[in-house]
Amino acid sequence: MPDGGDPAEAVDAPASAFVFEGSWREFAPIAFTNLLLTIVTLGIYRFWATTRERQYLWSRSRFIDEHLEWTGTGKELFFGFLLVTVLILVPFGVIQLIAQGLIFRGQGGIAAGVFIAMFGLLFYFSGVARFRALRYRLGRTHWRGIRGGSHDPGIRYGLSHMWKYALGYGAIGLMVPWAMVSLWNERWAHMSFGQLRFRSEADFSPLMKRYLLFYLAPLILLIVGFLGIGAIALGIGAAGDFDREELAWGALGGLIAIGFVAFYLLWGLAYLFFYAKYLRVVISEMRLGDDISFGFSASTKDWFRLILGDAGLVLVTLGVGWIFLSYRHWKFFITHLEAYGVIDPEILMQSDTPMARHGEGLLDAFDMGAI
Repeated sequence: MPDGGDPAEAVDAPASAFVFEGSWREFAPIAFTNLLLTIVTLGIYRFWATTRERQYLWSRSRFIDEHLEWTGTGKELFFGFLLVTVLILVPFGVIQLIAQGLIFRGQGGIAAGVFIAMFGLLFYFSGVARFRALRYRLGRTHWRGIRGGSHDPGIRYGLSHMWKYALGYGAIGLMVPWAMVSLWNERWAHMSFGQLRFRSEADFSPLMKRYLLFYLAPLILLIVGFLGIGAIALGIGAAGDFDREELAWGALGGLIAIGFVAFYLLWGLAYLFFYAKYLRVVISEMRLGDDISFGFSASTKDWFRLILGDAGLVLVTLGVGWIFLSYRHWKFFITHLEAYGVIDPEILMQSDTPMARHGEGLLDAFDMGAI
């Protein structure tokens, strides 16, 4: 805390809480250098590239009167990935070869059991990965020299991840929002920042209308598509002119291809409609200690603009613009993140949670996001 400052810092409005002060012109040299070195090193440098990006993005993100600081290293991320490769990915590769050998010997039932067990373990480790990556990122994020973390290693969370998603999908997919929200609450309940604990008491029921739209969208789109195709086909048959009929069938084929593209675009838009509400709901129910609450203001329209901008940037630059996506996404997140309440740094103090010695190897292996 600066000398002479009030130990109780008020977070009165979103504009006074989280602010992003970076620019793409500052980020460009980092992004292009990272791209070059990653290519030259055949991908190995990407762990150090991630660290350089985070150091810049965190340093340009201000919370109240101080900027965040990223203290993780590329070596941690690299050795974390190596550890996962040796302890998890290689053994799973060997198990897969054994299962294939069982199939060739006519022991298909045993091979099926091995595959089911293997995918169950992979699903378990994906839950552990999400938990431990969040713990690692909080532990390497500093504000006024204070960091976050967790005493929990995430072993039990991995089991919760398994059975809750199994229940969610087992109920013909209708309980997936419950699983997502419940796991969010559980994940953050084990996290802390300084001496203050996070907690989240989000409810999944406000999400169900939007989820049902996403859930039923494929059926609705298929019905509309088949009705449209049927009507066009009947019109072609009634025309009777062979040349016009052949031309019309060709046009119909083109419309079907366009319809498939439109199907996935509209289904993706339905999911975006749900996910935008999901983040607003779960973040709005988060608390740090007794006095600090959070919010997230990004609407579906904001998300749509972000994704449309990402696609346009990548297409116009023939793929090179991909290196700026991490900048765009972090800026989007910080810009829409809100905090309310009062923070007393003297009460916050330093965390006593253990520091992870390795980075996000599991998360990197499963290609997942921590938040």
